[in-house]
Amino acid sequence: MARSELPKYTVPSLTVEDGATVAAILQQRLHALNDLQLTLKHIHWNVTGPHFIAVHEMIDPQVDQVREMVDAIAERIATLGVAPMGTPGALVEARSWDDYSIGRAGAIEHLGALNEVYVGVISDHRKAAEETEELDTVTNDLLVGHLHELELFHWFVRAHLESAGGSLSTGGQTTEQGAAAAAGSQA
Repeated sequence: MARSELPKYTVPSLTVEDGATVAAILQQRLHALNDLQLTLKHIHWNVTGPHFIAVHEMIDPQVDQVREMVDAIAERIATLGVAPMGTPGALVEARSWDDYSIGRAGAIEHLGALNEVYVGVISDHRKAAEETEELDTVTNDLLVGHLHELELFHWFVRAHLESAGGSLSTGGQTTEQGAAAAAGSQA
């Protein structure tokens, strides 16, 4: 990182280099959570079928909580002395994942796809928590707190996809389209 890219200040006890590193990790989480809140709203608007109201009403509290996570991460980035980037263009340019690919579809299909979205977001959030564990305990604590909520939401989604025997209807699927098709075929 060039010296001109470093923040002019950061939080006490961190070097500006460590502050910049932590902010860069958080910026990726900011993009992912901004994307997640938009994806959740998209699902909320496009879910159909007999499970419509249950899923429709389950999604909005998740959107609200993810928006709070976004704000907390952006504020932490700013606290570290770096300007958070929350524009759609910055998100699209920086993301390493594809856009959510399911349009208007049944509730179970959307939940199958959302299961894969949560797997990606949670896995990357865990990696970020691990990367910040030694660098900044405050940021690590923030990410771990978010993981608690994200994993709870993921459980809510999976509960709709799970059989009484504990098998997921999306078992073995690793793409949104595949998971949506597998979940839909067992609905």
